[in-house]
Amino acid sequence: NLGSRHLLLHHRFHGEGYQEGYEEGNSLGIIEGRQYGTLHGAKIGSEIGCYQGFASAWRCLLHSCATEKDSKKMKALESLIGMIQKFPYDDPTYDKLHEDLDKIRGKFKQLCSLLNVQPDFKISVEGSGLSF
Repeated sequence: NLGSRHLLLHHRFHGEGYQEGYEEGNSLGIIEGRQYGTLHGAKIGSEIGCYQGFASAWRCLLHSCATEKDSKKMKALESLIGMIQKFPYDDPTYDKLHEDLDKIRGKFKQLCSLLNVQPDFKISVEGSGLSF
């Protein structure tokens, strides 16, 4: 029967078209996801690198002339350095990555306040990333 044959062909081509579209969409999604992840990973890495450089410089400055009144500054500084060292750089699936990053940002802000310095970069409102 011509009608049932037509229906079988329709279902077959519909199924093949769906499968091809699904596979192509999946492949493009992987590529797009990889690009997005690379970009945002680099932004987070740059941000943390700035904090690390800032903390290292201040550690040298405070160690050379630290007084008793600087103990709170040193404690906050060492806390920030410890948080940066424990940050899971090699595990993008770590479920508390953004939570830990927010804690580092908060500690950095606290340290800037204690040191009475205004860094020449600002943390963007969207989250990760710096603007100079």
